Amino acid sequence: MAGGITDTGELYSPYVGLVYMFNLIVGTGALTMPKAFATAGWLVSLVLLMFLGFMSYMTTTFVVEAMAAANAQLRWKRMEKRKDDEDEDSSSGVSDSDVLLQDGYERAETRPILSVQRRGSANIFEITERVEMGQMASMFFNKVGVNLFYFCIIIYLYGDLAIYAAAVPVSLMQVTCSVTGNHSCSVGDGTKYNDTDKCWGPIRRIDAYRLYLAAFTLLLGPFTFFNVQKTKYLQIMTSLMRWIAFILMIILALIRISRGQAEGHPSMAQLSGIRNLFGVCVYSFMCQHSLPSLITPISKKKHVNKLVLLDYILILAFYSLLSFTAIYCFRNDTLMDMYTLNFTNCDIISVAFIRYFLGLFPVFTISTNFPIIAVTLRNNWKTLFHREGGTYPWVVDRIVFPAITLIPPVLVAFCTHDLESLVGITGAYAGNGIQYLIPAFLAYCSRKDTQLVFGSGTVNKHLSPFRHTFWIVFVLIWGFSCFVFVTANIVLSESKL
Repeated sequence: MAGGITDTGELYSPYVGLVYMFNLIVGTGALTMPKAFATAGWLVSLVLLMFLGFMSYMTTTFVVEAMAAANAQLRWKRMEKRKDDEDEDSSSGVSDSDVLLQDGYERAETRPILSVQRRGSANIFEITERVEMGQMASMFFNKVGVNLFYFCIIIYLYGDLAIYAAAVPVSLMQVTCSVTGNHSCSVGDGTKYNDTDKCWGPIRRIDAYRLYLAAFTLLLGPFTFFNVQKTKYLQIMTSLMRWIAFILMIILALIRISRGQAEGHPSMAQLSGIRNLFGVCVYSFMCQHSLPSLITPISKKKHVNKLVLLDYILILAFYSLLSFTAIYCFRNDTLMDMYTLNFTNCDIISVAFIRYFLGLFPVFTISTNFPIIAVTLRNNWKTLFHREGGTYPWVVDRIVFPAITLIPPVLVAFCTHDLESLVGITGAYAGNGIQYLIPAFLAYCSRKDTQLVFGSGTVNKHLSPFRHTFWIVFVLIWGFSCFVFVTANIVLSESKL
């Protein structure tokens, strides 16, 4: 995430890229979507889900366009440097066209470099180097814009870590407290437990949750102080477990509905639930910050926007299927923040292994992602405060940055384990900025810089289908309106308490 060009990696086909993007987007956020659907009503939820999916697709094309513009500028700068080196070694005179190429980016701010456009500009916008969003922000934004970008991405990653830090202990508490408390089949039956209820012996449920949180922090927290790489086999294992779990939940819900055992009677609309639904949907469509890692290695990018559109249609269908089977299978008051826990009830599935697999599924998948997100956040902190040519003292580099990365989300998870609210707030604020505002500004600034450097007649081959300025303005208005709406909703909700 930190600014800088990184290795592109091994190339893969467009269809493999489609699968990778599908796996990236469909993650933990999907597990909180069924309850959000139930609290907002099925009609409102479906309309909002489709609209937010469309908005996310639009901003995804903005990011792809900015990636192409960034590649073009990096390629142009290398051409210019190569020309400078050739001129230094040459004893012959310098032509007018050579001088034009040597003007540099500063003069390009006021005069188009037309010679670059004439010299084979067809491939100058090809996406061949991975340019992360931090690097694009530093290329196209001013200093204030760069700092705001890092502030937004850091807040989002903090929310991510808080959600992960709460989800694992919640799942462990729900499963183990039921087993030891002789309620092994009552987790997902609608029985409401208070945090002060007994878990085992004198230990309350909230005490068990905090013990698991402490163990989770002690086991995975130290990885924040080191470099962690996600291995190929870890990706395969995590993806396999995720898809087994999702498919099992859909099939089990469909079986229960087909047998006439469905208990859900969802309403059409409940405006009070829109705030959390909005945050959950934004969080569940989040991929913009990882697009450079996904798009760059695709071998053939000619139809990349169509490929992304197909992915979004498939994801929209999957989310709809998962949520609708959930809200018609279970009563609204029995749907849990973590949907997998609804399947730990013996009435739903009698096979103990499957019950425990689904109940503990978030533990396995989230635990593998937590160190990676933590290291990403730590690196963003380092990049934000880094000064050219400077280095950090050992204590700051190895102790302070990891500590400010790990401690805040653990404290948030210690104070609350309300996953629906954590996901909703993270998506509604920081997720809103990453998914809507930053891509829109990237598209606007990259188009402006492209015209200055290459001339107004140059066309970016990866230009977004939403190329009219109206769409950028629309996204910005929508994004800022969402901030106002969510904040007003929270204030009004608190005032009624």
